[in-house]
This record gives sequence, C-alpha cells and structure tokens, in this order.
Amino acid sequence: MLLELSHVRKVYTDGARTVRAIDDVSLQVEAGEYIAVTGPSGCGKTTLLLIAGGLLRPDAGAVTLAGREPYRLTPEQRTRFRAETIGFVFQQFHLVPYLSVRENVLSPVLAWWKEGLDRRADELLERFGLADRRDHRPAELSTGERQRTALARALLHRPRVILADEPTGNLDADNAAVVLQTLRDCAAEGIAVLHVTHNLAAARQADRVIPLQGGRIAELQATLASGRE
Repeated sequence: MLLELSHVRKVYTDGARTVRAIDDVSLQVEAGEYIAVTGPSGCGKTTLLLIAGGLLRPDAGAVTLAGREPYRLTPEQRTRFRAETIGFVFQQFHLVPYLSVRENVLSPVLAWWKEGLDRRADELLERFGLADRRDHRPAELSTGERQRTALARALLHRPRVILADEPTGNLDADNAAVVLQTLRDCAAEGIAVLHVTHNLAAARQADRVIPLQGGRIAELQATLASGRE
C-alpha cells in the first residue's frame, strides 16, 4: 500500500466550540489508483489532504507513505521527504510571482538538485504547451496556463503520489479537461492520485469516490467506467 491513513483525527477548538474536522478516518491508496474524495465545503476534504501530505499533523491516528511515517521524521527530514515523494496541485496554484514559468517548475528541487532535472522541466513545458511561455511571469499567464505550470511543477521529480486540492475549481471546461486527463495519465503511469473536489463530474474520472461528510467517510463506492466523461 503506497498511502495509508489509519484512524486519523483532527480537532479544532474555537472558544467553547469543538470541531472534529477529521473524525476517525481510515483510507488506503495503492500505486496507480486514482481516488476522489468528495463533499461540500467544510466537510474536511482539504484537512484530510494536508494530513496525507505531511503538512498537518493529526491529533490521533497514523499516516504511512511509501513505507515511512512522515510525522515521525524531523521537520527537515519531512520537508525533504515531501519534496521527493509527493506532487501537490492546489486550486490557487501557489506560483512564485517573481519567478519565470520555468523557474517555478524547477522551484521544489532547487535545494536538492539532481542531474537531468533541467531537461525534465523543458520536457514538461513542451507537454503542457508552455514552451513559448517559459520566460514569462505568472501574472502574464492565463488561469489555465498557471494551472498547467503548477501541474508541471508537481510532476518534475516523478513523484509517487499526487495530492490535488480542487485543481479544476478555477478553470473553464477545456482547461479542466486537461487537468483531469493529466491525473488519469499519472495513475496509468503508476502514480497514486488523491483528488479532493466538490465537483461530482470531476470525481467521476476516478477509480473510486469517497464521500466525506462532517469529517467522516459517509460511504465508499466505486466509480463505474461508464460514468466517466
């Protein structure tokens, strides 16, 4: 099992009010599997994704990723482990405004440079139709181009897991289709994909759909291939 969450819980306290953002959730994702977690705003989807990615320590439960427990690592080790193992794709892109497209794609690995990454970046820019935009800044890009830049960045180091948080939320139908096809391609290449979304049409692209409600898994159901668009 490539990614496993076991009885994970995350609780927030606001004065006298206690909110169980994630309440005893267990989840397994195999290599090459594409899972969509669905639910309305506030149901705990993003919290679950951050916990899975080693960005938010749970109050209880365990996370195992690629045979390691990220929350048992030191902060420095965990940062390096994330950079080498996970590709993150967010709705808001999180591009560095003063870096070029190519520099943004390369930014996650600047501290741990490996031979060939510059060629890999150029290949990804070509793949996502960004070769002629490589020297542009994010402010000069369309919304779709920004998300394609974020996808290229996530795939630069050939991650074992892709964690995507509403990656089509700001996109038109054509650009959303590009993102969803990329996620399917990643799964076909053996990458585990965990995609959180409130968009049921986007979720139908996954192998499995997991509805989240009030921080708990409400139901587990398979997504039929015939239901994909």
